Amino acid sequence: MGNTREHRVAVIGGDGIGPEVLAEALKVVAAAGVDLRTREFDLGADRYVRDGFVLSDEVLEELRGVDAIMLGAVGPPIGSTDVPPGTLERGLLLRLRSELDLYVNLRPFDGVPGSIGAAASFQVVRENTEGVYAGEGGVLRRGTPHEVATQGSVNTRFGVERCVRFAFELAEASGRRHVTLVHKTNVLTFAGGLWQRVFEEVAREHPGVDTAYQHVDAACIYLVEQPERYGVVVTDNLFGDILTDLAGAVCGGIGLAASANLNPARTGPSLFEPVHGAAHDIAGKGVANPLAAIRSAAMMLEHLGEASAAARVTKAVLGLQTEIAGTTEPWSTAAVGDAVAGRL
Repeated sequence: MGNTREHRVAVIGGDGIGPEVLAEALKVVAAAGVDLRTREFDLGADRYVRDGFVLSDEVLEELRGVDAIMLGAVGPPIGSTDVPPGTLERGLLLRLRSELDLYVNLRPFDGVPGSIGAAASFQVVRENTEGVYAGEGGVLRRGTPHEVATQGSVNTRFGVERCVRFAFELAEASGRRHVTLVHKTNVLTFAGGLWQRVFEEVAREHPGVDTAYQHVDAACIYLVEQPERYGVVVTDNLFGDILTDLAGAVCGGIGLAASANLNPARTGPSLFEPVHGAAHDIAGKGVANPLAAIRSAAMMLEHLGEASAAARVTKAVLGLQTEIAGTTEPWSTAAVGDAVAGRL
């Protein structure tokens, strides 16, 4: 059972399959014996289409007051023009990461039988508030034959170092004791040089942790050919975004990929979400895979100090992933949630 403290959790179901998979995650948390006092927030593409609302300062302050945030998925259907590109990404997701200082995006990967990465078990630490996603850049003479667009990558010593330190501490705590830096230092010499120098300096403080460096293109090859070589990977915002989608596909599918947007300093709540999108094409059909949302909830429980419950939920998720991989019968969203809950 969990401890006696009730945790205040904001629930942002969002769009498409988001509310469906979060419902199963909450079901599993309850089965694990952890008490949550949840409050739902109506945010996402549907809300924007209704009234143009993305995220106000008032709602942001309400979110600061909770212990954690669970997010399902946000985004309009593919091909929709109702939500201008970047509206939700910058106005909601990136703003939450910046305002709440969610500077580590942590994504665990464990391969399922039959996948390319069946033998893999590693974690990716992605810097979550800087890089090209920081929004530095602009456009001149838009719409003309002489249009100029720039997009800068913002990398601070402070931001890089705290992310790298988190990766080394994670490697020690998890017993994996191997950290790989992924970047493109041969071309991105300024940003890459900063990352490599910081990585080497921090590595000297952790002599018991083995290290490696790979260019991002090489890492893409190794993720497909030999993903089991990795323990902890640390990388910047853009490369981390791309590599973790590839890792999800290699290890059994993006529907299994969980994530935690962490504020390790705990100056505000952290946010937990599955990596997959809103998948409007299957919304309401009861066929969405909730395992990524459930594992994200387990990561939330770990962050909230419910280590025993988190370990039991993670074990149940990994066990069911293996079971499902060996069957051909379809599973419903609710049946998957019930099966995980039944293993606790």
